[in-house]
Amino acid sequence: MNPHNLARLTKKLGYEFNEPALLVQALTHRSAKGAHNERLEFLGDSILGFVIAEALYNKFPNHDEGDLTRMRSSLVKGVTLAELARDFNLGECLILGPGELKSGGHRRESILEDAIEAIIGAVYLDSAIDRCKALILTWFDKRLTVIKPGNEQKDPKTRLQEFLQGRKIPLPTYEVIDTTGQSHNQEFTVRCETSVISEVVVAKGTSRRKAEQQAAQQILALIEREREQEKEVKIKPSKQAKLVNPRHTKSNLSKKSSLSK
Repeated sequence: MNPHNLARLTKKLGYEFNEPALLVQALTHRSAKGAHNERLEFLGDSILGFVIAEALYNKFPNHDEGDLTRMRSSLVKGVTLAELARDFNLGECLILGPGELKSGGHRRESILEDAIEAIIGAVYLDSAIDRCKALILTWFDKRLTVIKPGNEQKDPKTRLQEFLQGRKIPLPTYEVIDTTGQSHNQEFTVRCETSVISEVVVAKGTSRRKAEQQAAQQILALIEREREQEKEVKIKPSKQAKLVNPRHTKSNLSKKSSLSK
């Protein structure tokens, strides 16, 4: 690993490790030789969930468990963690095996999100829960500031299901059509069909659930696009109406004709 990259990462993380070997382990994927980050990831995942849950519990004292759960899921989901990893340029610091390097593993969302959780676990072991909690809250400060309860916190499958049920439309069907990769690093391909759109959507994910969520998100985007197009058609004035001059209407022309007689 390039020591300059590691120094830049440490600065971006906002934490200087007492035991740098913990950070190196947190950045090491299981495809590489040596101690990898899966146990640290397990630990960090639990700590992250607790810290975010507590922050939401204190911020929204009047909201129920359902709202809090949806907001927490939104904040700790893979897409959010991968975004955070990209903010830190984490990909350039990952230690991967030859196969993962060749296939672009340093850009893979699942590897990035796992590394973020592993770093959280490493920080906890290197310091204490209070320091780890403060660091997590710093990383998530902007997201915690803007998040609010509401429909946007529901996952795509739930939102699609509620949309269809509200219109008495049959629910979509999800089918796994392909699975690739080794057991610890699989990729699932899911096909999703619904009568609300003519297209058959195909999506991929590191688990069946993630692939289905991605497919549902694509369908929601297609539905929204169709609705926007319908709105444009309704409000768009016809070309003929634009060309008509009020002074040249039939009634005005007849008046002009009678005056000339």
